[in-house]
This record gives sequence, C-alpha cells and structure tokens, in this order.
Amino acid sequence: MIKRFITVLAVSALLVSCSKNALTGKSQLTLLPETELQSMASQQYQQFLTENKVVNSSNNRDLEMVRRVGQRITKAVEAYYAEKGLSDKLAGFKWEYNLVDDKTVNAWCMPGGKIVVYTGILPVTQNEAALAAVMGHEVSHALLQHGNQRMSQGLLQQLGGVALAVAVANKPQETQNLFNTAYGVGTTVGVMLPFSRKHELEADRYGLIWTAMAGYNPQEAIGLWERMEKLSAGQKPPEFLSTHPAEGRRIDQLNKVMPEAMQYYKPVNAGGK
Repeated sequence: MIKRFITVLAVSALLVSCSKNALTGKSQLTLLPETELQSMASQQYQQFLTENKVVNSSNNRDLEMVRRVGQRITKAVEAYYAEKGLSDKLAGFKWEYNLVDDKTVNAWCMPGGKIVVYTGILPVTQNEAALAAVMGHEVSHALLQHGNQRMSQGLLQQLGGVALAVAVANKPQETQNLFNTAYGVGTTVGVMLPFSRKHELEADRYGLIWTAMAGYNPQEAIGLWERMEKLSAGQKPPEFLSTHPAEGRRIDQLNKVMPEAMQYYKPVNAGGK
C-alpha cells in the first residue's frame, strides 16, 4: 500500500512539475522551485567557503582574473537575457566568484550564480579566454537548471518524489546530500553522475556564447578540451572530467556550435586571447 502511494505521488509530481526553460523553450522535469534551490545554494556556498581555503589576497592575480572573467560573463548573460526579454528570469541571481586554493581540477556554479574555481584548473586553462569558456559552461548549467533536473530525478529515485518542503523537514541530511551530489559540492571523482550529452551540448553552446559576448575568443575552448583529454590519458581523470564527457566527439560538438558563438565575438582588451 505504501509502495503504491509513493508511486502515485511520484507520477503526480511528474505530471505537474514539467516546466519550460527560459533559454531553450524546452520542457524539463523540475520538481524544485528555483527560489528554494537558490536559498539552499546560498547556505551551502557559505558553508563551503568557511570549510575550504579561499584565496582572498587583494593583490592575487589569479583571483583578480577569476573575478574579472566572472563579472564579464555576468554582464554577457544579463545583456543576452535583456535582449530576449528574459531579465526577470535572473531576479534571484546574486553573483559571487571565488577562487579556492585546491589542486583539484574543477569549477562549478550553483543556482543563483554562486561560482567557485579551483586553483588546480588554472594550469589547464592556461589563459583567460579558456577560463572564460570553463566558467561560461558552468554558469550555463545553472541557467539551464540542469542541477535542478538531476536533483529532481534524485528525489524521485531516493525519496519517492516527495515535495522539497517535506524532504527538507523530514529528511534534511538526505536532501542536502542530493543537493551536493547534483551540484558537485565537495564530491569526489565518480560520486557525481555525469550530465547527459544533451545537457553538455546545451551548456557548451550557451557557454561559448557568453564567452564570446564577454569579449573572449570562444575558439580557445577547443585547446582547453584537448589539454583536458591529455591530462586524463592513461590515468584517473580529474574531477572536472568525471562530470563532463571528454571523448573526441566533444570537440566535434564544439566545432558544430562554434559558428554561432563567433557571431557574438567582438574582441576587447583582455588578459586572454
């Protein structure tokens, strides 16, 4: 009887919780209100920062670069949304950009624009434009609500599709674990499930657009992923690749969407190419 009730609840959640994404116009499973996720993100983000070695030196060039790139990506996103009449969709975003002193090759963005870049990824990006491609890609996952979709799937699989309010009240630790797994916060390689190819292609496409609109050459993304592949050859892949398929077809996908991105590219005086 209980099992049947949970099944009915899950099916009901599926029927009422499909929404259209503002960017793609496509239907997606999002059981969780973005406002609730943004609130959770703000709390988890602050907790993460207190538990990790955040670079905060006022004259640290890497930190200055991360914040500069982040601000330019933000302006690009806001300009694009304004042009499309979608500015209201960014109402809950309070952008933050932090650099964490950690050898892990990784970067991520939570709902509401909470961004972390690890120092370990900088030797791989090598230049500001490639870093913009990484940050643009991660920002796109947040804008496209890919984490929301993965967490929604997790709720259906692990918690029977219960509402977020119920999950938070009755299963706070499980809910927090789902959130951290969906957004890659504090995870180790292999814990976080890879994004689907559909999600990756979407994030690649829009990430390149933000990169180009920010004045960085989006073609630097090709070299970035070539270096990523070399880094993972014959050894355990870095965490960034554990959640991002990196086989040769990825570069083919980048080349397919590159012409669109290049239409937005207007070089400015930047530290990258």
